[in-house]
Amino acid sequence: MLSSSSVRSRKVNAFKPKPGVSVSGLGRGIRRTPPTIDTNLNSYDRTDPFQAFNVLLKLIGSLSSRIGGCQYRLTPQELKLSVHLLNIVEPFVGATPSKRTMITRQPTEILDAIVFHIDSRVDLLNLAMTCSRMQGVVIPRHFDYRVVKCKVSSISVWNHLSVYSSLAKNVRRLEVLDERVVATAGSGVKEMVPGGISSTETDLEDTDDELGMHEKQEKFLLDALIKMTHLESFVWNCNHSPISINVLWPILLKCRTLREVEINDNLVFSPTNDVEEDNDSANTTVACELKSVALKSTKHAYGSAKHPDFTRVKGMLNSCPNLESLDISYTQPRSSSQAHLSADDLFLFGRWPHLTSLTLTNLRCSPVTGLDAASAFLFAHLNLEILHLDMSPSTPTQKLVFPANCLPRLRELKAHRDLISSLLACPSDSPRPLEVIKGVRLTAEANPAFFVNLRRFGINVKRIELTSWNEMEDIRRLVESAPRLTWLDLGKKGYERPTGPSGSQGKNSSTSAHFPTVNVNEWAILLSAAPELTTFHGIKFFYEVALTSSQNSIPSSGLNGSGFASSTLTHASLSMTDRSRIRKNDEIASVLAWKCAKLRRVDHWEDGGGKVIVIVKDADGKDKAPRWEIKRVKQ
Repeated sequence: MLSSSSVRSRKVNAFKPKPGVSVSGLGRGIRRTPPTIDTNLNSYDRTDPFQAFNVLLKLIGSLSSRIGGCQYRLTPQELKLSVHLLNIVEPFVGATPSKRTMITRQPTEILDAIVFHIDSRVDLLNLAMTCSRMQGVVIPRHFDYRVVKCKVSSISVWNHLSVYSSLAKNVRRLEVLDERVVATAGSGVKEMVPGGISSTETDLEDTDDELGMHEKQEKFLLDALIKMTHLESFVWNCNHSPISINVLWPILLKCRTLREVEINDNLVFSPTNDVEEDNDSANTTVACELKSVALKSTKHAYGSAKHPDFTRVKGMLNSCPNLESLDISYTQPRSSSQAHLSADDLFLFGRWPHLTSLTLTNLRCSPVTGLDAASAFLFAHLNLEILHLDMSPSTPTQKLVFPANCLPRLRELKAHRDLISSLLACPSDSPRPLEVIKGVRLTAEANPAFFVNLRRFGINVKRIELTSWNEMEDIRRLVESAPRLTWLDLGKKGYERPTGPSGSQGKNSSTSAHFPTVNVNEWAILLSAAPELTTFHGIKFFYEVALTSSQNSIPSSGLNGSGFASSTLTHASLSMTDRSRIRKNDEIASVLAWKCAKLRRVDHWEDGGGKVIVIVKDADGKDKAPRWEIKRVKQ
């Protein structure tokens, strides 16, 4: 039997509330404790209004389940949380957004500072199209100032930029055009100046003294250039002005944001005098952010020297320790008999540890000292990935020797055939990632060692661009030596005259333009040795078909059921001659697609038209005849 004390304890325990049940609700129903809610404000993402709304709803719904005086009351932490959640939800609720979160409600100075960090003109235009407020900031102050292109005689432009320094700092790219160039849309050269400024002659240009006019142009240009404190790219194409590049270069070095410089001027390769050498030695400014430099001469006689050298170039490049891309091109002026410029000084003094791209055009080396300096120069730049060496051909006894493990990261090489062969045979601990070879001439006396070295060491070569060729047998050996080839450009034919489809020579230029001059079957068999080939240039396989200027593609053929490409031209509107040519083109496309399974892009029948022919196959229908379409190539 149970004692009276045990019975009493059981009765007391029976009336104790269970966990999660309030005592005040025993007679009116069961009330559970409110759910726990995290009151840490940092736990809620400001960009997620749905989470904030759900937590706020849960917090309000828990008030009715609280006991006694706590009912319908928020703690101080919960009050802060509810205000924080309302601020997250408020911008996404209602017909108009919250005023304090709209960017267009910010002051004009704040908006101008924000737009200042946008460099792309496309992004600026998209931002300006969002609303009229942004348009009023972007268009007049930034969109028209990101790129400025004008002549050195446009004093009104330079005066405007020198007076309004807040607008001059918005210029990212400055290109000074040559005075002899007609800047029109049709010529491909178009001036780009801020709106409302006339680049033609004004009162500022009015002067009777020609020498004083050039001095005035130089003064206004330098004043404007000093105000462009955030310039990133500078292009100098003015080769007909007495303004020396030595005057512009120190100002460019002071621009800490400058990354790219291109100078096309004969004065770059002219010898320096004693005063200029003293100025170069006194100038200690270093352009740490300058990554790309291109120095080129022109064919014009103005500014050219009888004995060009690298002394001025040496002084300029000494201020660019972090160069990644260097392009030096010497063009023989009409009044000079010197076709190549000695590059011995460049190879002796030039050392840039971060250099990845090097292009040297129309340069030469001395027989002994220059070749040794060139070998040491290339061995010192192990990070080179792109190398273009357009040097004068060396004699058989004076060839450039590559040291072992030279250029281990080279991906693209453009040079003489023997130089490429020498580099391929150069010993290396690991295979070079060489994928692109350019500038090769396959002549009748082609060196067999080139094909041998290409087969043995060019295992990664996927793209070859020839300068010229003579015999199909050389092309056959080239294709067999590079089995992983995907892109092949033959360049120009050496000596053969165009022939018709039957093998006879064309009577006139119009006939050769209408008919292909090759045997398609023979070329298809030759190219089948490269199973990965997708692009082939240098041979025109297809017959010309009449097109209007507004059409970019041509229907393949309505007879094989393959349909039409994107063109309004119908089969009924074609003449009988064009229909016959279309049928022949269909046969050519079928032969190429049969022998070269991955070939997609070949030459158009016209030269210089910017068009190619693309062979299209249906992915789901292997038995269907391939289509051929005309596509424009982006220049």
